[in-house]
Amino acid sequence: MSDQKLWISALGLDIGLKRVGIAGCDGTGLIATGITTLVRSSFDRDVAYIRQLVQERNVQILVSGLPYSLSGDVGPQARQVQKYATRIARALELPLEYVDERLTSVHAEELIQAQGISPSQNKGLIDRKAAALILQRWLDERRQK
Repeated sequence: MSDQKLWISALGLDIGLKRVGIAGCDGTGLIATGITTLVRSSFDRDVAYIRQLVQERNVQILVSGLPYSLSGDVGPQARQVQKYATRIARALELPLEYVDERLTSVHAEELIQAQGISPSQNKGLIDRKAAALILQRWLDERRQK
C-alpha cells in the first residue's frame, strides 16, 4: 500500500462547553496543527462553521477527544462530548473516531507556558493546542497500525 493511501484528511476536535478547539493535519498526515477555536453558540451555527472547514480542507473524518475520568470511566463530561460530537458528525455525514484526551489540556497549558504565554489569558489557544495533541495522538496511533 502506498503512503498516499494511508493518508487521510482529518479534523481534530477538543470539545468543551464554551469552545471547540479545532486542529488539522498536514498533507502527509504526519503533523497536527491547531487551526482555530470555535466559540460555541447555536448548534446550527457550530455545524455551519465546521462544515466550511471540512469543505476547505476536504476532511474525510472527525477525531474527537474523549475526556475519560482518570479511572478510565466514561463520566458525565465524556457523555456530553459524545452527544455533541455524534450530532456534528451526523450533520456533516462524516465518520467519527474518539481518542483518549486525558491530560491534553494540561499538556497544552504547559506548552503555552513554556513559550512565555499566559494560559489564563489565552483559553482559545489552549483549546487549539489540545485539539492538535488529540489529532496527533490519533495520527501516531494510525501510523503504528
